Amino acid sequence: MKWAAWFGLAQMLAAADWKAALAKSKITPEGPIWMSGYAARTHASDGVLQELWAKALALEDPKGNKVVFITSDLIGFPRRITDGIAAQAAKKYGLERAQIVFNSSHTHSGPVVRPNLETMYDLPPEEWAKIDRYGAKLSSTVLDLIGASLGQLTAARITYHEGKATFAINRRLVNPNGPIDHTVPVLRVSALNGKLLGAMFGYSCHNTTLTGEFYQIAGDYAGYAQEEFERAHPGSVGMFLMLAGGDQNPSPRSKVELAVQHGKSLAAATEEAITKPGVPIAGNLRTAFHLVDLPLAHHTREDFEKDLHDPNKYKVRRAKVMLAAYDRHLPVRKVAYPVQAIRLGKTVTYVPLGGELVVDYALQTKAAFPKERIVVAGYSNDVMCYISNKRILQEGGYEAVDSMMYYGMPGPFAPEVEEILTANIRRVLGDVGLKP
Repeated sequence: MKWAAWFGLAQMLAAADWKAALAKSKITPEGPIWMSGYAARTHASDGVLQELWAKALALEDPKGNKVVFITSDLIGFPRRITDGIAAQAAKKYGLERAQIVFNSSHTHSGPVVRPNLETMYDLPPEEWAKIDRYGAKLSSTVLDLIGASLGQLTAARITYHEGKATFAINRRLVNPNGPIDHTVPVLRVSALNGKLLGAMFGYSCHNTTLTGEFYQIAGDYAGYAQEEFERAHPGSVGMFLMLAGGDQNPSPRSKVELAVQHGKSLAAATEEAITKPGVPIAGNLRTAFHLVDLPLAHHTREDFEKDLHDPNKYKVRRAKVMLAAYDRHLPVRKVAYPVQAIRLGKTVTYVPLGGELVVDYALQTKAAFPKERIVVAGYSNDVMCYISNKRILQEGGYEAVDSMMYYGMPGPFAPEVEEILTANIRRVLGDVGLKP
């Protein structure tokens, strides 16, 4: 037998030592609830177009090291919720913080998840109570989902594939021909007998095909893509991993048929990718997690005292929050930002990052490690605001400036944010054994 054949056989045998399991739980709100993502909405949801799901992929390497990926049809997991779930998972399942990823599709047709985008809403107490009850139930459901996936771990073959979908565009008006990433990374999971158990596929694009005039609960294109995948493979679990889509929009948009169309396009790209030979996951699992302080631009109390008289009601709400912080002698100067890495053998490394991450960070990270397969995911572990880079901060606009008032942030990031975040991405990748 030739060396290449021996090497291929050795890879397959090593890959067979991994275990995996997929599980899912419905997280559709019961009854009307205020929907997140669009400030222009004037009332709660009035029906369900699609069920919403939380899904889990648990992986275990030959040494017993584990990681659990949680994906969800939500606007975002706030850190208040992920910290609580992670603390309970540590007690119940022995998982360290670096061993759990919480990712959200950022659908704008799902419920408000407090405190994400809290400044966007001025609701009566009974509506906030309903949202808080949903958050508590969500936490309980996801904790149980983690346990369910870990309890079902079984020998599996896991392979990495890549496809391409082209419906995402760079949405910034100041840069209409700006950077994009049409890559569809896919992690395929099958039983040792070849039966497909599921796949986790990602894309860098806002889930905003359904715009603000829609009042039915839905997962948008990501929801339709997952449904299409599972329809094609009965009994399997299709998981959508939101990548660096902060400045990316689906095109065209504003019709249900277009959300279906984009979902089918993404599912087709996934299907095409997994029908071709993939790269087996072999070797050992390594994980790392850090909280990093990202500095915000300088502001003063006087800035927000002026905003109290602004005709923009969102600026007024933000000003009240900021002045209350000043009153406590704790003005908001920085953001605690989660940076994570999960290396699956030497095959592929996932880099889950918090916030609405612009695509530049993904492209720059992959370019800095040209010999590695790297998947950069935004909207992970906390979605506290947009994460702009230096170029976008200089250009200004929605992602850099205007969006921050909806998130209750005092203003844009400081110019050095890109340098700090890039250094910490490299740091966490170094923790799992990658070198540029």
